[in-house]
Amino acid sequence: MASLSVVIVSHDSRAALATTLPALTAQLRGGDELLVVDNASADRSAALARELAPAATVIETGSNQGFSSGCNRGVDAATGELICLLNPDAVPQPGWRDAVERPLVEGRGWAAWQALVTADRGTTINTRGGVVHFTGIAWAGGAGEPLGDEPGAGGGEPAFVSGACLSIERDRYLAAGGMTGEFFLYHEDVDLSLRLRLAGGRLGVESSARVDHAYEFQKGADKWRYLERNRWATLVRTYPGALLLAVAPALVATELALLTVAAAGGWLPQKLRAYAETVRALPRLLGERRSIQRARKIGAGEFAGALTAELDSAYLGMAGRSAVLAAGLRLYWSLVLFILGARRS
Repeated sequence: MASLSVVIVSHDSRAALATTLPALTAQLRGGDELLVVDNASADRSAALARELAPAATVIETGSNQGFSSGCNRGVDAATGELICLLNPDAVPQPGWRDAVERPLVEGRGWAAWQALVTADRGTTINTRGGVVHFTGIAWAGGAGEPLGDEPGAGGGEPAFVSGACLSIERDRYLAAGGMTGEFFLYHEDVDLSLRLRLAGGRLGVESSARVDHAYEFQKGADKWRYLERNRWATLVRTYPGALLLAVAPALVATELALLTVAAAGGWLPQKLRAYAETVRALPRLLGERRSIQRARKIGAGEFAGALTAELDSAYLGMAGRSAVLAAGLRLYWSLVLFILGARRS
C-alpha cells in the first residue's frame, strides 16, 4: 500500500468542490492527505474546503498563480509516496482510491498515469489518454465517445496523461522539475508527460480508476493564447533537434493555417500575443531546452513514435474531417519516421 497525497488547485471553485470533496474524502485512508491550494478565490473556496475536509491542508497563495504553480506548491508541501493531481471538478467514482495506486503497487513501471476521465455523469469519455500531433497540437483521446464497460478502455500507452487526474510518485515529480510554472494554464500536462518520456519513462491509463469531469472546452479567447504559447514552449523545450528539423516545414504550414483559423474565429489578437510572449521567453526556453535535452535517455525516433499524424479530434473541426489533408499528413509523417528510424507506439 502507498501513502497518497491528493493535490487540488482551486480558483473560484466553490461549486465544484462542494461535489468533489465529499466524494474524495469518503475514500481516503488513514495516512493519506489532501492538500487544497487556493489561488485567491473570491467565492470562499478555501473556507468551504476547510469546512468539508477539516483534516485537509489548505494553502492560500494570496494571488492567482495558475494551475501549474499551484500543483508545484501542493507537491512541495505533500508527504505521501504517491501524488495525485486532481481537478476540483473531477469527482472520484466508487473504487477510485484502491484503483489509483494499483499501477504502483503492481510494479508496472509507469512514470505517471491517469484515471479514465468521464463526462456527462459517467456516460461518455472525457479522456482515455492524451493524443499529441507531431505539430504539438494536443487533445483528449476519445472525447465524446460512449463509455464502454471493458476494463481495458484505456487502450495502449498515451502520448500524455491528463492533469485532470494525474498520478506520479512524489520523488519522480520533483526530479522532473514538476509542472512548468510559467505555463500558468493549459498544456502543462503535455509538457510534463513528454519530459518524462524523454527521461525514458512510460505512461499509462488506469481504467478502473474513474473520475467524472465537468469539462467545458470553451473558456474564453485567452484560452487560445495560453494553448498556443504553451504549445510552442513545449516544442522548443522537449522536441529533440532532429525531430524539430524534420517537422519544421509542417510547423510553418500549420502556423499559416492557424492564423487564418484565428482570424475567422475571432482570436487572432490572442494568437499574435502568444507569438510575442514566445519570442520574449525564447532565451529562457532555450536554456531549459539545453538542460532537458542533456538529460534525455531516448532518441528522436523513439520519442517521435508516440506522436501522431492523425487529426481525429472532435475539437479540430474541418481540418479533422479533410481526407486530402489526412492523407498528406500521413505520408509526410511516415517519411519523417522512416528518416528518424522510429517505431510507432
